[in-house]
Amino acid sequence: MLKSPRPPLSIRPLRAVTAAALTTAVVLFGLAGTAPVAAGAARSGPSTAAASALVKSAQNVTHPGAAAADHGDTVNWTVRYENAAAGAAAPATITDPITGAGSAQTYVPGSLRVPPGWTPSWSTDGSTFAPTDPGTATTAVRAENPPVRGTGTSLAAPLLAPVRPTAQSTGGDGFTPILHRTASGEVQAWNIYHHAGRTAPQVVCSNLSTGQPCTGGPWPRPLNTTAGPLGTGATGDIGSPLTPQYVLDPQHPGQVLYPAVTAGSVGVGCLDLDAHANCGYTALAPTGTTPSSANSLAGLVLAGDNVYGVATTGQVLCLAAATRTPCAGQPYAPVVTPNHDLPSTPNSLYLGATTVVGGKVFASSSPQGSGSTAPGAPAIGCFDTSTLTACAGWTTPHLAGPNAGYYTYDVYTAYDTAGHPDGVCTSTVGGANVLTTCYGLDGSARSAPGTLSTLAGGVLTFNPETVTTESGTRSYFPVWGGSVAGATVCHDWTTAAPCAGFPLPATHPGVNGGATRDYGYTYDTTTRCLIALGDAGVLFSLDPATGATPCVHSGAAVTLKPADFYCDGATGHVQAYTRARLTDIDLAHVDLAASRAVVTDPDGTVVLTTALAPDGTVDLSGIQPATHPSITVTTQLVLTGTGDFTADNHPALVVEYQGDAPQVCFRTTVTPDCATTALTNTATGTDATGALTSNTVTTAVAPGAGCQPRVSVEKEICGSGNPHDCAPGGPGPWAKTSPVGLLGLLGTAHWRITVTNAGPVAATNVTVNDAVTPGCRTAAGTFTLPAGSSRAVYCDSFLLALPLKNTASASFVPANSPPGTAPTTTAPSSALACSLLCILHD
Repeated sequence: MLKSPRPPLSIRPLRAVTAAALTTAVVLFGLAGTAPVAAGAARSGPSTAAASALVKSAQNVTHPGAAAADHGDTVNWTVRYENAAAGAAAPATITDPITGAGSAQTYVPGSLRVPPGWTPSWSTDGSTFAPTDPGTATTAVRAENPPVRGTGTSLAAPLLAPVRPTAQSTGGDGFTPILHRTASGEVQAWNIYHHAGRTAPQVVCSNLSTGQPCTGGPWPRPLNTTAGPLGTGATGDIGSPLTPQYVLDPQHPGQVLYPAVTAGSVGVGCLDLDAHANCGYTALAPTGTTPSSANSLAGLVLAGDNVYGVATTGQVLCLAAATRTPCAGQPYAPVVTPNHDLPSTPNSLYLGATTVVGGKVFASSSPQGSGSTAPGAPAIGCFDTSTLTACAGWTTPHLAGPNAGYYTYDVYTAYDTAGHPDGVCTSTVGGANVLTTCYGLDGSARSAPGTLSTLAGGVLTFNPETVTTESGTRSYFPVWGGSVAGATVCHDWTTAAPCAGFPLPATHPGVNGGATRDYGYTYDTTTRCLIALGDAGVLFSLDPATGATPCVHSGAAVTLKPADFYCDGATGHVQAYTRARLTDIDLAHVDLAASRAVVTDPDGTVVLTTALAPDGTVDLSGIQPATHPSITVTTQLVLTGTGDFTADNHPALVVEYQGDAPQVCFRTTVTPDCATTALTNTATGTDATGALTSNTVTTAVAPGAGCQPRVSVEKEICGSGNPHDCAPGGPGPWAKTSPVGLLGLLGTAHWRITVTNAGPVAATNVTVNDAVTPGCRTAAGTFTLPAGSSRAVYCDSFLLALPLKNTASASFVPANSPPGTAPTTTAPSSALACSLLCILHD
C-alpha cells in the first residue's frame, strides 16, 4: 500500500501570553521544534509585560519536523519561563499537568528536566507532589525555585558563614571531617566515628551553613554492607578502624570510600552523601586467619585508579575504584610489620596510617607486644603499585623508633622547599619528646623537620592536612595528649621551619573550653579555612594563616553551564557570560583587597583570577561560552564582620549569563490507541507577579504504522449471459476474464469492484478510480469502509471494441487523520472483457 506524504502544517506565532491577558491559546502545532514567541518578548530577555509569562511548545523527538505525531512517537513538551518580576529574588512554581496521562499519552520515566537551581517533583494524582519520579504513573510534573532572580539566567550559592563551634557536639568520637557541597549550595561536614563497634550508630552529618544537624536525622546512623538508605539505631554491620582515612571517589561525586571491618572480613565501604545512603561494601581480606589475622586495617588512599589500604597482617589491600571489585591478586604480600594481628584478639585495631606519593603507598606500623605476632619498634613500609611488590630500597620495613615502647598514629609525605614530595615521615610517642623519623622515597635516610620535636613525649600526633598555596606548602598537624588538650602545629616546608605568624602550638581556647583533642582537619578551598574535628566531637574552623578560631572567612562556588537551562534541543540559546556578584551582604564587612574570585574550567584549569570590584562584582564578559561552555566561579572572601549572616539574611554569590529564558521539559509517548487524534498541553504557575497560564499547544496525531487501513481492490467481470446473474449480489460467475464469445464483437460488460479493508481502523473518504468506466466511480460514490469489512461496487459498460482491459483502484484517507491529509491510493486491479478476437489477442 502506498502512503502519500503529509503536508507540513504552518506554525503561527502567538500573541503575548500573560495571566492578565490571554489565558488559553490553542495552536495546531506541527512539532517543527521552534516555540512560538510571545509578542513583545525578546529571545534574550523577559517579557516586557507587567506579568511574567509561560510559553509552551513541543518537539517531536522520534520524527523531528514532522507535521504531526504518529502513534508511538515520543514528544518533548517545553515551557519557557519569562520572569518579569523586578527586585529581589522571589519564589516561582511551574506546574504542568499531562493531559490524557495514561490514555492519550504516557510520561517517559526520568525525562523531566528543570533548570539548575530548580527542584523537580512528580504527581500521580495531579495534586500531591513528591520528590521521587514514579515513572509511567506520572500525571503532572512541577518545578520550583525559591529564589528566582532577574531573567532566571543565573545560578546562586549561599556564602558560607564563618564556621563557629557547632551548637551541639557531633555526638561521638569524631575523626577527620568530610566536606560536601550539595546541589543547592549547602555545605555539610560528615563524620564517621573511629574504632566504633559494628552495630553502633557512627555516621553523622552536620550542616555548616546553619550550624545544625543535617536534615534526614536522627544522627548518628549505622553503616551497613547492603546498599540502601541509612538505618537507625544499633542495626549496623560495619565497624571502623583506629585512624580511618577516606577517599572521595572521583568517578562518583558525592560518594565516599571508607575503611570497614565486618564480622568476617576487612574491606571498603561506600557512603553516598547526596542520597544519605549506603552504597555497598567490598571485602578484601578475611578475618580469623592464622597465625596472623586481618583484624582491622589502615588507610584508605587513592593511587591511580585503585584504592589501597594495609591490613593488620601487613598485607596490602587493593580495590579497583571503577568496578568496586578487588584488584587481581590482592591482598598482596606484606610490606610492613604486622601489628595487633593475633587471631585471639579479633577486635584489635591497626596502629598506624598510610600515605601515597605518586605510585607508592607508604604505611606505618606499631607492632606492640600486646596483640602482635612479632612485637617490635614502629616501622615504615613501601608498596610499589606498578610492580605490586615492595618498593626498591624498601625490601624490609624501615625502623621509626628505638623499641616496642614507641608507637605512631601517623605517616605523612615530606616536601622539599619547592613543594615537591621527596620523602615520608612518621612521628612517634614514647620518649621525652615527639620523635620524627623520615626517609627519602628511595629508602635512604632523610632529615626530619624539627617542628614537632618541641612537643612533649606524651603528645599524640596524627596525619596532617597539607595545603599548597601561592605562598608555599604547609602541613597542619592535629595534636593532643598529656598536657595538651587540643592544638594545631603548622610546619612550613617552603621555609623548612614552623609556620610564620602561626602559634606553636595553636590552641583553641574558645572551642569547648580548649578541650578539642584534635584528630583531623580538612581544608576548604572555597573559604580557605580548615574545618576541624576531634575526640571531643565538636566541629570548628581554624584560620590557616593565624591559627585563630573561628576562621573569619567566607566564600561560595557556583558551577554555571548555561546549556543546562534549556531542553528543547535547539541551539543559539546562550549569548554571553556577564558577571558574578555578591548579594545581601554589606561590602563594608568584606576586605576586598584580601579577597578574590577564581574562574576555572571543569577540569580545574584556571581561566581567570581577579579581585572583586568595589561594588562586589566580577566581570565575566571576556569569557566566551563557545570556548568555555561551563565555568566554576569561586569567591574567597576575608571578612571584617559577620553581622550579615543571620537567620533572616542569607548572603550569596550569583553568577549570570545572557541568554533565552530558561525551560522546563518532559517527554511523553503517544498511545498506540488509534482513536487518539491529538495531544494537548497547558502549563500553569505562580511567581511574584501572580498566577500564570501558558498557551495551549495542540499537536495532531496521525495514524502510525499500526493504525493504517489495509485496503485492496479486486476488479472482476461477470461470466454469465443472464443479466440477473450479473446484477448486484448476483452469483456471476465473476472472473478476471470473460468467457470467449460471451460478448460477441460488441456487448455490455458487467463489472464488479470489491474494496476490502483488512486493517485495524476504518478507511474514510473511499472513492473508486476507473478511467475506462467512469460510471464505476459514480456507482461507488464516497463511503467509509470499517476495519475488517468489504464493499462491492457494480457497474456496466457498453463495449465498442474488444478485447478491453479495465483497471480500477481505490483512494482513501485513514480514519483519525488530521485535516488536510492527502488520500492514499491502493494498488490497481484489472479484468479483461473478451470476444472472439481474444484468441487472436492472446
